[in-house]
Amino acid sequence: MARPLDVGTGNFESEVLRAREPVLADFWAEWCGPCRLMHPIVEALAEEFDGRVRVVRINVDENPELAARYDVYAIPTFIIFRDGMEVDRLVGAISKSALKERVEKVITKG
Repeated sequence: MARPLDVGTGNFESEVLRAREPVLADFWAEWCGPCRLMHPIVEALAEEFDGRVRVVRINVDENPELAARYDVYAIPTFIIFRDGMEVDRLVGAISKSALKERVEKVITKG
């Protein structure tokens, strides 16, 4: 079963920026209610996109420099990376179908 990978400053470059596949990055925090609401959705998408999209989670409290680097001012924030570049961004709790649709657009453009 594919699960989201916890990523921080130590492995962000290797797991996100140098990934061969597109990456869905979930910027979140433990105290954030909407983030907790999104966790099952992110986990389900990690399973659905297994082998096609890498799904990672970045705790902004533990990695404030990554949040600052990508201008994450509200959470949850979802950033989709392709070839090390940000190609899409969504902020706030959203439906599984809306998040899945945005990820699929990136996959099909590849």
